[in-house]
Amino acid sequence: MTEKPENTETVARTDEDQNLADLENQHPADAAEHIEGLDVVDQIKFVKQLPIRDAAESIAEMDAYDQVVLIRNLNEGLAARIVEQMAPDDATDILEELDEGLRKSILSKVAAEDRAEIKTLLTFDPDTAGGVMNTEVVILDQDLSADQAITQLRDAVEDKEIPYYAYLVDRRERLVGVVSLRDLILARRGVTLKGLVKTQNLISVNYNIDKEEVARQIAHYNLLALPVVDFGNRLLGVVTVDDVIDIIHEEASEDMQAMVGAGADETTDSPWLYSVRMRLPWLIINVLFSAISAWVVHLFEGNIAEMAVLAVLMPIVANQAGNTGQQALAVMIRQLAMEKFDRRKAWLAVVRELRIGMLNGLIVSSLVLCAVLLITGKWLLAAVMGAALGIDMIVGAFAGASIPLILKELGRDPAQASSIFLTTITDSMGFLFLLGLAGVVLMGG
Repeated sequence: MTEKPENTETVARTDEDQNLADLENQHPADAAEHIEGLDVVDQIKFVKQLPIRDAAESIAEMDAYDQVVLIRNLNEGLAARIVEQMAPDDATDILEELDEGLRKSILSKVAAEDRAEIKTLLTFDPDTAGGVMNTEVVILDQDLSADQAITQLRDAVEDKEIPYYAYLVDRRERLVGVVSLRDLILARRGVTLKGLVKTQNLISVNYNIDKEEVARQIAHYNLLALPVVDFGNRLLGVVTVDDVIDIIHEEASEDMQAMVGAGADETTDSPWLYSVRMRLPWLIINVLFSAISAWVVHLFEGNIAEMAVLAVLMPIVANQAGNTGQQALAVMIRQLAMEKFDRRKAWLAVVRELRIGMLNGLIVSSLVLCAVLLITGKWLLAAVMGAALGIDMIVGAFAGASIPLILKELGRDPAQASSIFLTTITDSMGFLFLLGLAGVVLMGG
């Protein structure tokens, strides 16, 4: 008896249903990764089949660029329902990247209470505490007992992103204390929340503080969340530790890209013309700066013609000094990113890098001196090479450490194109030292 061929459409639907079931059981971060691997049409198809809350949680975990592309292509009604189910800070991050018309259209379909909350968050600078805070916080009356607070928490935490802290405010909504779940569990029976925070050293930040500073404070005090207040000390929201991880990752990526003149917010998903627009100005500046190094070489063209070995040695000096400077540059930018700016400490760090550059320069230049002597048998040439290399490594260490500080003092991003400036200094100075010393020592002027 011949078996009937299985319906291809039925098989495809079964596989699709199985994939959907698997996706619903995944952690939102894993589901987000799966969705990002699909094209936009399939993304929309999957999202439409997911429960709204699951869709919201998964989209919140997606890469920022992919989030925006997906929301732009969703039906506005569905996009609004998804936004309603997101934490207000996540919803705000997505909406502020949309065109104003689309943002207003989606917001008009969001429930009034959620819409008001998101609109408030959209008024804050996205690079400040107010721009990254979450307004879903547990607020308790300071006159409650610990037992009453625990009972109230059970009813309040379901829709809160991070219920590990509860915040106490007075009648004017001013922040007066923070209690953790541990505080409540260990509290003596009958003690009031006011009594728990009586001697508390309350830590909070104003809404206009830079988000990098917020991240530093949370890391410094080992907190899971940090309250955000206005200038009247009224509680506005909290910045949570998961936001801090995103901030640190984002700032590290921005610094790395800014060092070489790429767009700070550029990704492999960014439109290629946008990337060209971000990079081209710095590439043109780099060409102009490279002309300085070329001009230095041109000044000593005769020396190179008389002693061709100098052309072979030039890249060694420039590259070694450049690497020395890059090491100092990376350490200094990390220092400025991780700690609050302290001018005295920062310039002492420059002195430290100068000492490191001097010792490394002495050791490496001595090794190179011996190598050049062994290969060429010329003492003076070896001495010139060793001296030029050692001096340029010291210059590289000093420049690498000081360029970020100079940019900081000028009110610029310490990482912005710092690598381009450093390369210009180490290349031009390296060529100047090597060719200049060679002209004086080896060629008598």
